[in-house]
Amino acid sequence: MIITVLGSGSSGNSLLVEADGTRVLIDAGFSGRDLERRLASVDCDPESIDAIFVTHEHGDHTRGIGVFARRWSTPLFLGEQTRQACSSLLSGEETIREYSCVNPVTIGALRIEPFLTVHDAVDPFAVTVTEAATGEKLGVATDLGRPTAAVRHALRECDILVLEANHDEILLRDSSYPWSVKQRIASSHGHLSNRASAELVAEIYHNRLGAVVLAHLSERANAPSLAREVVGERLAGLGFRGNLHLGEQHAALAPIDVTALRQRLLPPQLTLL
Repeated sequence: MIITVLGSGSSGNSLLVEADGTRVLIDAGFSGRDLERRLASVDCDPESIDAIFVTHEHGDHTRGIGVFARRWSTPLFLGEQTRQACSSLLSGEETIREYSCVNPVTIGALRIEPFLTVHDAVDPFAVTVTEAATGEKLGVATDLGRPTAAVRHALRECDILVLEANHDEILLRDSSYPWSVKQRIASSHGHLSNRASAELVAEIYHNRLGAVVLAHLSERANAPSLAREVVGERLAGLGFRGNLHLGEQHAALAPIDVTALRQRLLPPQLTLL
């Protein structure tokens, strides 16, 4: 399985997951043209995308869903309430598939399992994506006011985590956001701080975790160096041997090969004498 963060931040989010000829997007929070540009930068043909899964209705996750789905005949998977909330983006010409936390969805080689999160959206999901043949597992939770027991359970045993580290508490307090926005971001229905992200990673950490991607960093209320320091120090204390990445708003990250990560973390073979 190969993971590519096409972009992540307050202005747009989208993630490409590939395995054995199957390609799906988790969210499409960029314009249709920008999303195509980002896919081209990682040599991915937009026509090859098998589905788009939408986690919630906020524009930084949905901006391009209608345009892209119509242009490339890409099926859209949305929760029922999210579909209603996104009606202004849809013309009725799209192929819509409703999904929920009740039943996982299988697209080719990938099994997508949504789970509920706490966020100020009508019906917010996060997802895990598992490659059927290998069991390689990705967890994606980029808008998370607080980690619930269900979130911790769903994100167990992931090979790679894409997890928000949205803000630093002090930078948020001193930021130019209106007070009401600051309250929303810091609330239990808003976003995880660097510290809260580090605590969640520590709670679900296991020694086969190959990579953590810190996502949805605020450009006004966070700094990449702070996010890396806070979460990185916590991971180092746990004996983390994987890679720590920071999602970027304006460009795609290099693809992450989950199979290669797994191989690198395997215990060394014993030599028979």
